[in-house]
Amino acid sequence: MMQKYHSTAPLPFVGQKRYFIKHFTKVLSQIPADGKHWTIVDVFGGSGLLAHVAKRIKPQARVIYNDYDNYSDRLRHIPDYNRLREQIAQIVGGIPKGSRLDPERTRSVQQTITNFQGHIDVRVLSSWLLFSAKQANSLEQLLGFEFYNKVRQSPYSIAADYLDGLEITQQDYNLLMAEHQHNPNTLLVLDPPYVSTAQGAYAADKYFNMVSFLRMIQYMRPPFILFSSTRSEALDYFQFLQECEPDKYRRFSGYNIVSLDAKMGKGIEYQDNMIYKID
Repeated sequence: MMQKYHSTAPLPFVGQKRYFIKHFTKVLSQIPADGKHWTIVDVFGGSGLLAHVAKRIKPQARVIYNDYDNYSDRLRHIPDYNRLREQIAQIVGGIPKGSRLDPERTRSVQQTITNFQGHIDVRVLSSWLLFSAKQANSLEQLLGFEFYNKVRQSPYSIAADYLDGLEITQQDYNLLMAEHQHNPNTLLVLDPPYVSTAQGAYAADKYFNMVSFLRMIQYMRPPFILFSSTRSEALDYFQFLQECEPDKYRRFSGYNIVSLDAKMGKGIEYQDNMIYKID
């Protein structure tokens, strides 16, 4: 029986697939019944939202969350983020939402962050204080940026049940995919970083280049769900295989696509894709 699920990740995460959840659940419905005897592997993990939803939709399935970016550790510190949010909210009170902070209040916020006795999360602070979709890669970098009042109006939910029922691991994605490559009842859910881009928003500054992408592809087989976009090379690569290496393309032939228009900051538009093949 399907259970209620979070429709968005509890904490900010660049690239969480919240707008695809409706389409994601439709694909999951192709797995029989409650998912008994099935394994669903969220290979790159991210915010854990896909793994979380998969476990709620298919509660009898074994769902593996590869916590590639150590998101579960971030969740443990939500009480600290809420304390810091309250302190910063008092400083920026009265400033219109989205407006730039004056130098005096900027210094006050900087001092509050520097003196805070608790866990600091740069991605959380970026969502509160930086313009549009701008992200800082370190606390030092964040403190050097101009600040804006984007502080959320309410504390974060503790979301204690968010990871319930998941098998949480931290493995190299190649080893994880190889482990499940030959099980026909394993659904691979793949939301890799974009190829050849600066990835400071990901933990440990992991760099996912073309070789990384090709290593991932070698382990892909149906059933799979692959998230991509016009900023990555997945569809172009599939077309290349179809034209130049039809034998390698055969396992991807007949894939389906769901495309959504997306924005990342002012004037930056692209298309997100969910590519899947179940049979």
